[in-house]
Amino acid sequence: MPKARDYIANLAAAGRYHFTLEEMGKVLGISRNAAALALNRLSKQALVASPARGFYTIVPPEYKRLGSLPADQFVPALMQWRHTEYYAGLLTAAQYHGAAHHRPQVFQVMLDKNERPIRCGAVRVSFVARKRLREVPVDAFNTPRGTVRVSTPEATAVDLAGYPRHAGGLDQVATVLSELAEKIESQRLVVAARTAPMPWSQRLGYLLELVGAMDQASGLKNYVRDNARDWTPLVPGRTRKRAKPSEAWRLYVNAEVEREA
Repeated sequence: MPKARDYIANLAAAGRYHFTLEEMGKVLGISRNAAALALNRLSKQALVASPARGFYTIVPPEYKRLGSLPADQFVPALMQWRHTEYYAGLLTAAQYHGAAHHRPQVFQVMLDKNERPIRCGAVRVSFVARKRLREVPVDAFNTPRGTVRVSTPEATAVDLAGYPRHAGGLDQVATVLSELAEKIESQRLVVAARTAPMPWSQRLGYLLELVGAMDQASGLKNYVRDNARDWTPLVPGRTRKRAKPSEAWRLYVNAEVEREA
């Protein structure tokens, strides 16, 4: 449908690479069904993609093989359209800070509630629920289509300790922390830690010292000493029998952690 092609061409020429079904229908003066039919044709030609129902992105030639814009180029617009607070976190955030040991296969987004994952072409986006999301410190990174919110190095470290299964396990977390450590500032780490449950700080402090980041963990050690009421296991749900106690972190070390070389 030439009109639909003209619509997306004009948007791209103006530097905008996302739109909604309703927006296109309104501009072209056509029904929702007619707009959906036109977009279906454009989708088959790999000119547009739809990461969420009613939300579309224009696919430039350089991303045709991907079948979508990269996640960081559409997630901010999608979240704005949904009126949803978010930030890119965990291994995705670590990559932005130069600390992804392996390139993440999934773009990880933190929300204040669970959402179904997105698969759009070859792009995959997963969502992780994070309490007190709005309090988590974030940085803004530029992309070719705008900016994306990313947890700070300190907040990324806190989340990695809180969600190790979303980061490939504690060995992977330790590996990433060893690479992230040079970006972590001790007092900013305490600020980030205050947005999370205390056991996350206890685990994180132990892991930071394990990878040799003593200075970065120093403020966190004082925070745990002054505020941690209970002992916690390094790995929740695993037996504490024969676990080594870490007095400084009030932690039962019930697992061997080895970072990758």
